Amino acid sequence: MRAAVLTQFGAPLTVREVPDPEAGGGEVLVEVLAAAVAPYAAEVFGGRRNYPLVPPVVPGIGGVGRVVRVGPDATRLRVGDLVWCDCTVRSRDDALAPDITLQGWSSRGEGGARLAEHLHDGSFAELMRIPTENAYPLPAAAGDDPARWAALGVHVIPYGGLLAGGLAAGETLLVSGATGNLGSSAVAVALAMGAGRVVAPGRNRAALDLLADRFGPLVRPVPLSGDEAADRAAMSAAAEGPIDVVIDLLPPSAPSAVARTAAMTVREYGRVVLMGGVGMLGGGDLALPYPWLMRNSVTVRGQWMYPRTANVGMVRLLAPERVRSFGLDAVNDAVAHAASHGGPFDRTVLTPPAR
Repeated sequence: MRAAVLTQFGAPLTVREVPDPEAGGGEVLVEVLAAAVAPYAAEVFGGRRNYPLVPPVVPGIGGVGRVVRVGPDATRLRVGDLVWCDCTVRSRDDALAPDITLQGWSSRGEGGARLAEHLHDGSFAELMRIPTENAYPLPAAAGDDPARWAALGVHVIPYGGLLAGGLAAGETLLVSGATGNLGSSAVAVALAMGAGRVVAPGRNRAALDLLADRFGPLVRPVPLSGDEAADRAAMSAAAEGPIDVVIDLLPPSAPSAVARTAAMTVREYGRVVLMGGVGMLGGGDLALPYPWLMRNSVTVRGQWMYPRTANVGMVRLLAPERVRSFGLDAVNDAVAHAASHGGPFDRTVLTPPAR
């Protein structure tokens, strides 16, 4: 098969022939129809994010495909089924705290590295081998436009955070990082879940206007000034009432003060979910005040990725996207396009040719 291979950090991806993957017991072989390209992919491949990928590796974070082969443990999947391939792979020998790898992308700890060694390659290829439980059936209509459905990999991340925060219908959510690729997705997903109001702070005025135009009065944009007290007051005023949940999806380049300002708008007994990259490149700690947390009974929760059931829920909630597709041979053009088109609802997708 043909695949895009990261041979070393800092080098362009090389499209070349590699052996077809062979699925073993508990695995499924899928023909890849569409795979999303993250806006920060160039940072990963360039080594700036220091992800624990081990070249040579076929990268890629999930995708849409058709089942080519199933193992003996599959009782409902059939050859030819259209599926979403979830990249979040969990070890099967610890139900309470499984090791996790993001297939073809990243991993966590020694156990995650061992999983990544076994399921080394991702979706930037004509074929992909995945665990049986990571294949989620899609409606037949997804076959008409698999590139749009590849956006599942974006939306399911904030969806996992909103589930972790217990967002309920009618509640007010504040999205820290609302103008980014994941943050804007959180706005859309929260409204699909029934949020009564979404406060959307950010510095990008054009992105804030896009959110307001797309979703109307349920979204309350807040241009940030950089002054913590003033920004906190502006976000609280925009909510016109208590803020029940704050979700942070800021990138690693964002200062911790921005995340802290947003978090401290939450009401008494409110919930704060941390899913972004603040602090991953160094910088100051989040430093939420102990007395404020304790006296207001605030719950702060970290959430990496999402539970398996979130994939099923997200299939039901998927909204339209603006998608630019590239063939496999143009993978480096796709990575460059994704880096410059990482705003709200702007997706870049690889579409390998049919075999």
